[in-house]
Formats: sequence, C-alpha cells, structure tokens
Amino acid sequence: MMNLDKNNKEGMVITVAGIVLLPGMTYTLKLNNISERELENLAKEDQVSIALSLKQNFNQSQLKEEDFNSIGVSFNLNEIEKTEKGYEAKIEVLDRVEIKGLNVSDNFISAEFEFASDVSDLTKESQEEIVEYIKKITREVSKNFKGADEFMTTVEEQTDLNKIIGYLTQFMPLSNKEKYDLIETKSLKERSLKFMDYILKQKETLKLQFEMAEKLTEKANKSYRESVLREQLKVIQTELNEGKSKGAKKDKNYLTKIEEAQMPIEIKEVALEELEKLESQSPNSSDYNIIRSYLDLLVKLPWKKSEPKAIDLGQARRILDEQHYGLEKVKDRIIQHLAVMQLKKDKKGSILLLVGPPGTGKTSLGKSIAEALDRKYIRLSLGGIRDEAEIRGHRRTYIGAMPGRILQSIKKAGERNPVMVLDEVDKLMTGYNGDPASALLEVLDPEQNNSFTDHYLDLPYDLSEVFFIATANSLDNISRPLLDRMEIIPISSYTMNEKFHIGKNHLMSSILEEHGLNKDQLVVEDEAMEKIISEYTQEAGVRGLKKQLATLARVTSEKIVSNKVELPFKVTVDKLDDLLGRKVSSHDKAQKDNPPGVVTGLAWTAVGGEILFIEATDMVGSGQVTLTGQLGDVMKESAKISLSLLKSRLPINVINFKERDLHIHVPSGSVPKDGPSAGITLFTALASLVTGIKVNPKLAMTGEITLRGAVLPIGGLKEKLLGAQRAGITKILIPKDNLIDLKDVPEEVKSQLTILTVETVEDVLRETLGISLPRVEHVFNPSGSTEGVFNLNQI
Repeated sequence: MMNLDKNNKEGMVITVAGIVLLPGMTYTLKLNNISERELENLAKEDQVSIALSLKQNFNQSQLKEEDFNSIGVSFNLNEIEKTEKGYEAKIEVLDRVEIKGLNVSDNFISAEFEFASDVSDLTKESQEEIVEYIKKITREVSKNFKGADEFMTTVEEQTDLNKIIGYLTQFMPLSNKEKYDLIETKSLKERSLKFMDYILKQKETLKLQFEMAEKLTEKANKSYRESVLREQLKVIQTELNEGKSKGAKKDKNYLTKIEEAQMPIEIKEVALEELEKLESQSPNSSDYNIIRSYLDLLVKLPWKKSEPKAIDLGQARRILDEQHYGLEKVKDRIIQHLAVMQLKKDKKGSILLLVGPPGTGKTSLGKSIAEALDRKYIRLSLGGIRDEAEIRGHRRTYIGAMPGRILQSIKKAGERNPVMVLDEVDKLMTGYNGDPASALLEVLDPEQNNSFTDHYLDLPYDLSEVFFIATANSLDNISRPLLDRMEIIPISSYTMNEKFHIGKNHLMSSILEEHGLNKDQLVVEDEAMEKIISEYTQEAGVRGLKKQLATLARVTSEKIVSNKVELPFKVTVDKLDDLLGRKVSSHDKAQKDNPPGVVTGLAWTAVGGEILFIEATDMVGSGQVTLTGQLGDVMKESAKISLSLLKSRLPINVINFKERDLHIHVPSGSVPKDGPSAGITLFTALASLVTGIKVNPKLAMTGEITLRGAVLPIGGLKEKLLGAQRAGITKILIPKDNLIDLKDVPEEVKSQLTILTVETVEDVLRETLGISLPRVEHVFNPSGSTEGVFNLNQI
C-alpha cells in the first residue's frame, strides 16, 4: 500500500461507469480492457491511481477528454487477480480529486488533478443517526424479498456513512447523472440528504409495485380457482346426469340452433360459414365475441313463416268499441282493412298512417289492432331520431355495432308478423349520420320490404308479414315519398260530448286503478266533468283531461289516508277551484259586440280548432297598409288580395284610400299564423271598416278568396266547427265546395250551428253586412264621369 503524497499532482486514470465510489469504501473493479502499461503503473507504490467516471461515449477505444467527468477519486490497490475476461482489482478509495487536465492516448490515460476532500459538516452523532435511518428503510424494503438475509447482514455491518451509501447504490436503479451527483457533492450533509431522497423514492415505488402485484395475483388466483371449480362442477353434473332438463335448451351448440331456426337456404349457408370461423378463433381473440354476437342474432331471429290466423271482425269491432269511444269513421276504416287482410291472406301493404292531434288515441288504436289480430304488439318511438343506423343498424366493422331497432324489435317479439307501431313518424330529424326518414322508405314499401337488408345482419329479411302502423300529428313534416307508401287515416279532434263519455267511461276507471281507489271512494259528478273539459283543458285529445282527473285522484288519496273526508268523496262544480286551482283554458270566446272592422274567423291548429279575430282600422295617411300579428306570407297575400278586391268592387266614393292608412292586426301576436283560409274574413273586416257596418259577433267564417271574388274550399272544417261551437258561435259561413265535408261533423255540433255556404264575395257581404255589390262594370269608370257611380246610401 502506497504512501500518498499530497503534493503529487499527476496520476494514472482508470475509467469506470455507473458506479459510486466514495472515500473510505473498499470495492472490486473489473478491468477487462487494461493494458500492460496500466498494469505496471498500478503495481508501482509511488503512482497515484484515479478512478474517473465517463459521462458519454463508453467506447474506450475512442475516448476524448470531453467524455470524462471532472470529479473522480484516488484509490489504493490492495490486490489484483487475473480472470477469464481480464483482471479484478480490489481497491480502497482514498479521497476525492478534481481533474484539471487529461492526456488520452490509445493505451494510457494520465491526469493533472487537485485534491478535493469531503467537507465534513456532520457531527459523529448525526452521521450515526443517518446511518441508522438508512438501515431502517433498507430493512423495510428488504423484508419483501426472499433471500435478503445475507444482504442485510452486510448492511448491518456498515458504520461509515460513505461506505453504506456506496454499497446500497449498487442495488438501486439510479441514473448515471444521479450517481455522479453523489460523487460530485463535497458536503457530507448534502450527499446524505440526496441519498435519502433517492432511497425514499425507491421505497415508495417498490411499495406501489408490491400492491399492484398482490392485487393482480389475487385476481388471477380467483379466476383460476373459479375456472377449476366450474370444470369440476361440469364433471360432477355429467356423472350424476343432472342439470340437463332445465339447461338443455340453453346448452345446445350453435349447429343445433341453426338447424332448428328453419332459416332459408342462403341464410343457413352464411350461418354455417360464420360458425366455422368461430370454431377456428381463440376465445381470447377480438373477433370471437363479434362472430358470437352475430350468430346469436341469426339463431334468435324468427325465420319461420307465420301461420295465417283467422280474423274475427266481430271480435275486432268489439275490442275497438270497448277501448275507444267515438272515432266511428276510423274504426270502420280499420275493420275494412282487416277484412281485406282476411280475404287476401298474403296481402302486402299493411301499412297505415294515423294522423291527428295529440291525445286522440292513435298509439292506443295500434295496441287495440294487435289485440284484435291476436299478434305481438311492438312500439317504436321515432321522435327526435337523427341517425340512420337506428333504423338500418351499424356495419359490423364498427366497435359496438348492433342491428337497427326494426330487427331488434322483431327478435324480441319472436314472431315475423307482429303489429309494429312507428310512433311520431313526423318528428324524425335529419343529422350528420344520414336521414332516418329515407331509411324507412324500404321498411314501409310493400314492394321492397320482403328483402329488407339491415347493415348489421347484411342479409335480406322479410318484413312483409309485419303490420306497420305509423302515427303523426301532421303531414307537413313527412316527406312525400314516405307518405306515398302509407294509407292515411285522419283522426280528428274529439267533441265535448265525446270527451265527456271518454272521461266518464274509460279514463276514470284507469285513473282509479292507478291510484289504488275504487268507485265507492271517488265520484266525479257529470257537471264537474263537463266543466273540467271546458275550462281546465285546452286540447283536441284527452291527455290533459286525464292529468286533471289524476290530480283529483291524488287529492282524494291524501284525504282518505289522512281520514279527512267521508266516503265517497264527491267532486262537484263548486269544489273544482280548490282542487284544481286556476283555470287553464284560454280559448277565445265570441264577443257581445264587434265594432266596425272587427270580424270573427276560424283557424285550424295541431290541438284543434279555434276562433280568431281580424281587426282593421284606418287613420290619416298616405295609403300605406300595415300587417301585424306574426302573419305568414300566404296570409299577407290574402290581405293584399282582399284590399285590391275591395277597391275594385266597392263604390269609389266610399273612402279615399290615397289619404288613409290601413292597419290589419290578428291578436295573439306571439303565435305565428298562416294559410289562405282567412281570405273572406280579411275581406269582410275591411268592408266593415270602410262601410261602418258592424258584423254579428256570433257569426264566424272561413274560406280562401281569389282576385275575381270567388270563394275556394279550405281544410280542417270539422276542427274549425268544433272550435266555433265551443266558443259560442251560432252562425258559420263556409265555402260551397266544403259542403261535402259536413258529413264528418258530429250531429250534436251541427244542430247548434247555422251553417251557410257561399260562392263569391257578393254572397259573403250579403250575409255579413246586408249589402249587395254592383256588377264589376258598374264600378269601373275609365271616363271619369259619374254615370254608374253612386253613393253608399243607394246600395
């Protein structure tokens, strides 16, 4: 062992990488590429040897000065042995040194250096405490490893702080930079803190790894245990011949299910091909579950042609009458359709479209038809659907693909001939994922739906046996191609009498059952029922009536449970304000008096008919015309036609239009209004204004007007007359061409109204203002003479 001279400033460099050498340590260096010259210098006692770590370029044959770190350690060689790969040198680390210059040659590296001894800024007691703390952490980590006893024996023997740090870094996954930071740090205190930071991080990392491994092992053991137990259970059941009677059908293989499904030949071939693919797949492969789901759909879809069932028209009529009051024309049309189905067993085109206001029983009619035909009932709500895949399904290439709602419903029904109600078909939306209404074209086309192809199934499926019933509130939002594929059955608003009988004979029984009541506990008097219909509901159907009756049932239930009432609890007219609160009806009523320029018209809405008032006034101006009330383009055109017709037909000395401004307004300005049926009402309002003659407030009218003075037919007559009768109107003017539509109006409504037909505006003014217009040639006077022109008093 050499006696190191502190004044010696030059020494030989031995390159090292990835190890931490600190003063006081003993370490074994592996010297695999050492030269003869280096061996000779190591053996010299007066030669200073330095271990210097590399920071880059670990190819020792091409080393440069910039590849080395600037801080190394001097060491003393204690022993050197030759091995198969080179030499092993046992060294004792003496001190830290700072390299000032390097001379790198092929077989020898020398360095100029200065000693950079450790700064001992820890007391002996502090060093001992840190050493004990490091040992404690090492014990906590080591107890998780088998065979760590020998390792811990060596650790427990360490008493020097640098020695224990250098020893433990051999077993820690530190980067070269982190290891060099320990060598570079002069302060013993800072070096200790850095090392403790490293070892604490390593402890937490190992703790997390152990916890994760424990959970994974537990899960794997549980899965393995369950797998073994299932196999044992299967063997036991086989030996005891148990579980076959209940589970036989469930445990059948796909081949048996395919044979029993009675598929068409081409479908069966595809199913067998998919089964062959499934058998060649591993249960853990990504395609295994996709093929299995596809096979499940194939074997569960009903492929067998349904046996035709005899249709009892008498039974069908009885069911429709029991479950729906009124709607006689609708019931007749349905019975006729069923009769045709009975005569022509394979009739295609069983596609109906029930159109009417909300709450008029469209969806429940579909359920009644299913009951009358003794078929499965399926309802699909199409409102708001904007994805074509909802109808036609997704292609199997997509993750999470599934068949469309049509095939899903048929699979659930288990029959090929269910009654399928497509609810709210007028509320389909168009979005980024296609047009669902266009996807329905194939479904509802009798000539195509016998080979309907769902994107998921990707095989033709026969939908011709399905009885499709679509429902809608309006035809306006249904595309023309889709509308042409369905037979339209209009359902109009209920009359007051029909609502009364529906509420009394149908709704009350279901409401009582829903709320746990019976007829001996709640009684709604007839007068109260009539007032609820007229003043507490505002609808064409009976949905609002059902809600109000449900409110009465809830109030009654609370009173019965609280013992606050004697049974039966009778709902009378004078109790309605307390039980139901404020009246919700806001139907316009016929006025006691209409001033000149105000006329009552009739309007159709999605919830039934209404009356509306056309108001006209004039003022000093320059001949301008103002139209307000959110009028649509068609209604504005009707107003312009009426004004032009008025100027051309009335005597020119009645009013000077060039010096007056006209203002036409239709109240309820927040509600959009449009359509041509207010034509004669607008004309009459202007005529009443310029003549100063009042129109009977109990008289209302509807009809389109032309520039030649003809009155054309309109739609929605039944709803308009129902609204007029409800509003207290007694006399109605309708176009003559609408006379045929009166047969749809209930007798109870027609008996309370005087209905007159008109063909021209002359008929209108004769009935409304009591005046007769002169012929056209008497009004038009191009010469400017007064011949043929007369005062209003002459009319």
